[in-house]
This record gives sequence, C-alpha cells and structure tokens, in this order.
Amino acid sequence: MSEYYWDSKIDYLRNTRWLYYNDDYLEFLIKKVWKMHAPVNIVDYGCGYGYLGLKLLPLLPDGSTYTGIDKGEDLIKEAREVFDKLPYSVEFIQGDIEEIKVHRQYDIAFCHAFLLHMKSPRDILQKMIDSVLDGGRIICFEPHWIANAANYGFDEVQHSEVVRLGILQKLYEVDASRSGKNGNIGMRLPILLSQLGLRNVECRVSDKVNFLDQNMDAASKERLYQSLREEGIGQEPDEPSMIMEQLVQRGLTAEEAQEQYAAEQRLFQEFVSDSWLTYAPNMKISFGTVSREMN
Repeated sequence: MSEYYWDSKIDYLRNTRWLYYNDDYLEFLIKKVWKMHAPVNIVDYGCGYGYLGLKLLPLLPDGSTYTGIDKGEDLIKEAREVFDKLPYSVEFIQGDIEEIKVHRQYDIAFCHAFLLHMKSPRDILQKMIDSVLDGGRIICFEPHWIANAANYGFDEVQHSEVVRLGILQKLYEVDASRSGKNGNIGMRLPILLSQLGLRNVECRVSDKVNFLDQNMDAASKERLYQSLREEGIGQEPDEPSMIMEQLVQRGLTAEEAQEQYAAEQRLFQEFVSDSWLTYAPNMKISFGTVSREMN
C-alpha cells in the first residue's frame, strides 16, 4: 500500500470536490473571463485523480489537451483508468512536483487545493510560471479557510457557539508560520502572483452555496449530508484531553483550547441529517498572465 497520504483519500476527494463549484460558473470563467475560444494545452499541478480535468475539458474548445502531475501512484493510476474511457487527449505524470522538471510548453498551468499543502508555495508557483509559454496563464483554485469557516448558516444554532472564528484564525496563522503551509493562501495568491511578475492579476470567488434543505428529495439530501460530514463539518472530536493538549501545542491557551473543543463537540451534536444548513466553501480563483518582456 502506498505511504503517500493522499493516495488513501481518493474516496474523500471524489465525495467532496463537487461541493465547491457550479458548472455554469466554471463555464462563465472559461468563456467570458478567460476567453478560451481556441484549443489550449493545460497542465494541472497536484492533479489527484484528475478532478479539474474532468470539470474543465468538457467546457474547453475541442482539441484542448490536459496533462496532470501528482506524487500519488494510486491517484495517477485512478486518473488513467477514469480518462481511459473518455474522448480527451490527456497525459498523466507520476512524480514529486517539488523535484520534477516541467518543460515550457503549456498555455495554462492550473492547480486546485494544492498550494495550501506546500511548504514553499512561491517556489511551486515559479515552477508553474516556468512551464507556461509567454502570454499564457496561471490559474489557482485555492481556499481561504477562515472565510470558509465563516460561511455556515444554521437554523436554530448560533454560529459563534459552534465555530470560534477568532480561535481558528489564531490556529491557522500559527500553523502557517511554523510549517509554511497556509490554509488561507487563497487570499494571498493575487499578491504572490503579482510579486512573481504576472500581469493582469485578478481573483474571483466560487458562487457555490450548498443548501441542506429538508424539503429536498431524500436521496439528494442524504448524499449532501454525507459529503458535508466528510468535508469535516460536524465530525466527532477525539478524546477531550488529547485534543486540548494538541491545541495547546499548536499555540492556543488552555482556555482557548477548551472553548474550541466545546464548539467542535456542540457542532457534532447539533449537525444531523435533519438539520437545515447552508455552507459556502468560498474557494478563491486567482489568475494572471505570464509576461517575460523586459520592463
């Protein structure tokens, strides 16, 4: 069995990615914002099982190609099996993106929920830039965790009772300063892209809002509820003393750790399949144009 963490998370990825985007909004970006009217050659950094290719290729002009790169052997195997049944021109490369050399041959370099896991995201962005032809684009779909945590709507539960935004913000910032891995990178990316020399940098926000509606059909409601649970909403916390010890080690005070555990426990108890809930992942979509002309 592979020791790479994400090789064991294929089911999780498959069950939760659909929470993030509406297809019509992706089509709007491709046709109206990015104006992709001619075939493009795209490369996807940290492609997983090819999720982004599955979403974008049906919307891109005929003749477009897709190359996916990922460290996970099982993920790449799954991607090849999935796309083997589809009529697209694709290639999948298994390798460590921090080490692999990618030649400058693509029109667009994408990544999705990938840079937040990288210790040196600026270095990965530079590698993405180096793989794109002059005039091409870098497009990054990345989260902003604290905005995500703020975007729950409950029926009879106060948001502050189950999501402690101030404590979470402190946790995210301390974790990022220690590891370099930044779950709030979605809002930092426009800055990084501009600092790395890209032009016409912009950032959009996904318009997807998931609504657990008690009047929806039973099968759709159960699917959405289970996906929200798998996404991490209302998961049962581990043993209290262990969790609070870990939170203190991550930088919280004992009082803050106790408050955070109480909030997680409350959300676990309150969020059931009969709950009314709205949830917006609030994914940020940052992009810019590669320009190598001398200033």
